[in-house]
Amino acid sequence: MAGGLAEVLGEVLVAADGEEVAVAALAARGVSLVGLYFGCSLSGPCAQLGASLAAFYGRFRGEAAAAGAQRLEIVFVSAEQEQQQWQEAVRAMPWLALPFADKHRKLKLWNKYRVSNIPSLIFIDASTGKVVCRNGLLVIRDDPEGLEFPWGPKPFSEVVAGPLLRNNGQTLDSSALEGSHVGVYFSAHWCPPCRSLTRVLVESYRKIKEAGQKFEILFVSADRSEDSFKQYFSEMPWVAVPYADEARRSRLNRLYGIQGIPTLIVLDSQGEVITRQGRVEVLNDVECREFPWHPKPVLELTDSNAVQLNEGPCLVLFVDSEDDGESEAAKQLIQPIAEKIIAKYKAKDEEAPLLFFVAGEDDMTDSLRDYTNLPEAAPLLTILDMSARAKYVMDVEEITPEIVEAFVSDFLADKLKPEPI
Repeated sequence: MAGGLAEVLGEVLVAADGEEVAVAALAARGVSLVGLYFGCSLSGPCAQLGASLAAFYGRFRGEAAAAGAQRLEIVFVSAEQEQQQWQEAVRAMPWLALPFADKHRKLKLWNKYRVSNIPSLIFIDASTGKVVCRNGLLVIRDDPEGLEFPWGPKPFSEVVAGPLLRNNGQTLDSSALEGSHVGVYFSAHWCPPCRSLTRVLVESYRKIKEAGQKFEILFVSADRSEDSFKQYFSEMPWVAVPYADEARRSRLNRLYGIQGIPTLIVLDSQGEVITRQGRVEVLNDVECREFPWHPKPVLELTDSNAVQLNEGPCLVLFVDSEDDGESEAAKQLIQPIAEKIIAKYKAKDEEAPLLFFVAGEDDMTDSLRDYTNLPEAAPLLTILDMSARAKYVMDVEEITPEIVEAFVSDFLADKLKPEPI
């Protein structure tokens, strides 16, 4: 176990009393699942979570004492900026913590697991380090006694099983989704970006159906009342999980680790994820010519997909778009390298540690250059890590595949020196 977990967490963790605990020692305790708790003692939501998480953790420790094994461990990945604050926070916690000094590993964990807000709790398999459940906060709420331990992913067909609604009150069984591509749409009426996306999505849905494609959308509401749900759902031509079935809505949120709305997850006819970026795809492809939107190794940076720059490190090759064919040539240059990286991590059942973009000349790109204080050169090869507020810049006259591959390899091996954004 230690090998996989030590690769994720390092060799040593810190206990509440300040003592170091070897990651390898967790195996002897019988730990099979580790919860990575991303938080900060100065955050109100984190403070609110603390008591329920401690009670949850305590039940497992009590069971462990009776059974002679500790199945669950939690590791605090702190967002504290000051060591004294971190020490005070750790002293109040019954679990372990990533050392304060290991700031580089902390940032890598935030990027690796695409953590976008706190508090966040992600369960990983202690033997492999792979994600078991991305939304542990819902586990604490929905399964406080741990009856469903270890909360591993279940097939979509099993999680969604049950009656579904149409906005005319008609019901149908979830088995009606079988054999179709499905867009699982997490949204709410109170959310302005959700309402904007819904208007576009209604048209996309119509076009895809008129083209003869087997496609359905499943609305999973985050509305705050059933009346709001009914009002919002009345605008939608697809199906929904009944608002009253909160348990099923929550299980779907857990299955896909939803951290914000609107989110559109597109599934193939077997219930496997094609893309988690359905929102971006719908906005970029209003004619739905590329449905069902299999991910592209390299994207052209646009207003609608620029939000992905905040999801983790991104390689961005800036080019002069006034030169005909320059953007397409840049994509072709990067694509084999991107495909190799994606395939390598997919084989390990992990998300790629980099997203790949080509950026031309437009107002959005100019704003990005200004914000990150990049030179005006083109071509310009960069890696931008917004969460770490760091950039890596390769300013050379000619960008070759060899230069890109070496740049990526050095970044992944932590050989590059970051510059502040």
